[in-house]
Amino acid sequence: MGVQPTELIKPVPAAATRHTGSGLVRLYARRFLRNRLAVAGVAIFVLLVVFSVFGGLLTPYAYSDADFAALTQPPSGAHWFGTNQGGNDIYASAVHGLRRSLVIAVSVSVLTIVVAAVIGSSAAYFGGRVEKVTLAVIHFLLVVPSFLILALVSHRLAGDWRVLIVVLTVFGWMSTARVIWSVSTSLRERDYITAAEFMGVSPARIILRHIIPNLGSLLIVNLTLGVVATVLSETALSFLGFGVQTPDVSLGTMLADGANTVTSAPWLFAFPAGLVVLLTVSMTFVGDGLRDALDPTSTTGAAGGRR
Repeated sequence: MGVQPTELIKPVPAAATRHTGSGLVRLYARRFLRNRLAVAGVAIFVLLVVFSVFGGLLTPYAYSDADFAALTQPPSGAHWFGTNQGGNDIYASAVHGLRRSLVIAVSVSVLTIVVAAVIGSSAAYFGGRVEKVTLAVIHFLLVVPSFLILALVSHRLAGDWRVLIVVLTVFGWMSTARVIWSVSTSLRERDYITAAEFMGVSPARIILRHIIPNLGSLLIVNLTLGVVATVLSETALSFLGFGVQTPDVSLGTMLADGANTVTSAPWLFAFPAGLVVLLTVSMTFVGDGLRDALDPTSTTGAAGGRR
């Protein structure tokens, strides 16, 4: 999970950023809006969020309600997406499952970026022993079979989605932190960093006010693509029975329930699979659009986007 385009980073001193910030935002917005796939990705993602928040208002059923008179029924006027083996409404389950998966994905992506930005930029700024120890820890964690540990920990803790957020964050920040470290090693030599040190600015303030803000474009792109990676991780864990556990529902648990009935009751698998595809594709389009818009060397953004 991570993007490594160092050309995205174009360091600007804090003072200059205050004067040119609004102009840069308008420039980036124009470049982003030229990319039709990126705009379509934003539209799809917004619709998915609206569906997850307000979709439950359109049905009288909750995801936990069971209609024992309609077990494994195909889509109908009473149950728009059909029902599963327990009589649960698939539409209501899809709304709740999408909301649960979105909460996990966005939370993990934000927390991962924050942890990676602080650790990666701190290692680059302090250098020396701090840098060596930090990189040693990162490289060690990168070779650890994290998926197996995630599966064991989340399963032991009964699949609580809050615990899943924690463990996905703990094992998800390393590759992004290494990219941030590699870019920050050039930022620490900039004149405005030296000036801040000469003025007695604390290391924490330098990192938070002068280094991390100049990584903004890289962080934004990684944040967007991190949502995709987290959705796939959570879905895989839940599909295998190590993620979200019943009676709670996520897209992964719905896919697991429908996997064995693809031929006999295809609606159990088709609807959550469609939501996963829409979510991952939309965020991939948005991530690509942000990367092109924030990359000054991109010919895609300058030429008007994909057609």
